[in-house]
Amino acid sequence: MKNAVLSVGAQFPEFAKKAVVSIEKGKEFYEISSEEIKASGKWMVMFWWPKDFTFVCPTEIAEFNKHYQDFADRDAILIGASTDSEFVHLAWRQNHDDLRGLQFPMLADTSKSLADELGILEASEKIAYRATFVVDPQGIVRWTSIYDLSVGRNVKEVIRVLDALQTDELCPCNWQKGEATLNA
Repeated sequence: MKNAVLSVGAQFPEFAKKAVVSIEKGKEFYEISSEEIKASGKWMVMFWWPKDFTFVCPTEIAEFNKHYQDFADRDAILIGASTDSEFVHLAWRQNHDDLRGLQFPMLADTSKSLADELGILEASEKIAYRATFVVDPQGIVRWTSIYDLSVGRNVKEVIRVLDALQTDELCPCNWQKGEATLNA
């Protein structure tokens, strides 16, 4: 199988998917759509993990949660996603101490249609790679990264890249928010 990963400059695919947004009975699920996100006028950071109830994945999810406010402060909607169902997401949140208090939705792509459109399905198991997409308010992919299944990502790097993209200026290697850009 040859992956054709959706890349920088492409329109992020339209979607409407169920997500777990709470562990409170009766308020667990919500359908998230690309239309709703575009209408918000905000950036979107969508990160994918391979499987629920695994070992590396909760470390990343918990780290994104620790930085939830950093994304919100940057007018970015944070969404976590995998190809597991909303019911598996809910069970995992209920049974994992680090996931109970998540502040962002866990999107369920059970049909694998969105992961397939993004080009991030691993060939043999048809699970998502560790992929991250930063999408601007117009729905254009501005940054993507994909990691092997065995390696967790660096959430601070995602924030750094979001900061750099939001300057709309030239940012040198290792640039950090508050530093001069090359346009300054």
